[in-house]
Amino acid sequence: MSAPNLTTAVPEFPDPLAPARLGPITLRNRVIKSATFEGVTPNALVSDRLVDFHVAVGAGGVGMTTVAYLAVAPEGRTERDQIYWRPEALDGLRRLTDAVHETGAKVSAQIGHAGPVANSRSNGLPSLAPSARPNPLSMSFDRKASDHDIRRIVDAHGQATRYAREVGFDAVEIHLGHNYLASSFLSPKVNRRKDRWGGSLANRAEFARRIVAAVAEAADGEIAVLAKMNMADGVPGGLWLDESLTFAKMLESDGHLDALELTGGSSLSNPMYLFRGDVPLNEMAETQIPILQIGMKLFGRAVFKHYPYEPLYFLEYARQFRDELSLPLVLLGGVTDLDAMEVAMRDGFEFVAMARALLREPDLVARIQRNRDTRSLCIHCNRCAASIFTGTRCPLVPGTPG
Repeated sequence: MSAPNLTTAVPEFPDPLAPARLGPITLRNRVIKSATFEGVTPNALVSDRLVDFHVAVGAGGVGMTTVAYLAVAPEGRTERDQIYWRPEALDGLRRLTDAVHETGAKVSAQIGHAGPVANSRSNGLPSLAPSARPNPLSMSFDRKASDHDIRRIVDAHGQATRYAREVGFDAVEIHLGHNYLASSFLSPKVNRRKDRWGGSLANRAEFARRIVAAVAEAADGEIAVLAKMNMADGVPGGLWLDESLTFAKMLESDGHLDALELTGGSSLSNPMYLFRGDVPLNEMAETQIPILQIGMKLFGRAVFKHYPYEPLYFLEYARQFRDELSLPLVLLGGVTDLDAMEVAMRDGFEFVAMARALLREPDLVARIQRNRDTRSLCIHCNRCAASIFTGTRCPLVPGTPG
């Protein structure tokens, strides 16, 4: 009788719950809490609630949590209480990173400029876009970004990265999605320019590429650099897979990124393309001023479209990027359990991102580590989306308002 084979089988794909390298840093696992605007930063400064929010996620077992979103310029906020990078904000951000590190997790700063997603009425500053256009958020007009604005905002991303290093962030994530400013330049629907910043994809991509280069230079290999980009805007005439894949190849060839997080949807025109699941239109309308409440009730179904939820709903799009790129990729969209994580790893993705499931259960990853059959309690009702200006939370969790 032959001796039994005692060789331990080597898995065909990485264990998503094992440590992994992300550029110059090591995460304790491959799960990243993706950016969800927390809505608890009065006066555009860190609050105890913001610290507690990320400490809960860190203590709950993720490899890295992402603070969302830290604007690189005051007019780049989506509303006036959103943090923007300036000396007054640094002590609070240092307190936050120190607290997260005590949980064993890493912490990333999502940086960017909201552009046409900014509310100029709230900020008291003109909003910017590639081309002048009406802005329904503020009931005014976006100003066309000048060459000076573009240079200033590129430089501001570099400065934000230097600040992030100073206060202890392990990574920065550049926001290139959801029709925020860089994404709106990429969109042929929003970007109607006739100069060197418009027209061809190469022209429309130049602004974003300069931002990424400035961030990488400022990071200097000391912290990880990620970018979050749209695979598809979900809007007719917007950015779609053919051009977004070409843009991703540009980013890879530039060599400045440690990972690319793949997303989709337009905060301007089709936000539910990102979320999937129920559309709590009445709850979202209640957070707006009266005139916008009326508009949302009359026309909201045209903007907030319903997309049925399914696990890994961006996977088919993302596989096309995985097939064409060697750059590490972060898969988001419908990742709520170990089965989904393992599908992502099997398909060659290096990391997964979770959001709504962690609002319902900040300790979900730790619970999966203890029992690999654990399933999320998130029902994808999206009522959390209606809470973003009063403290982002799952309203189904006992003891929380909403």
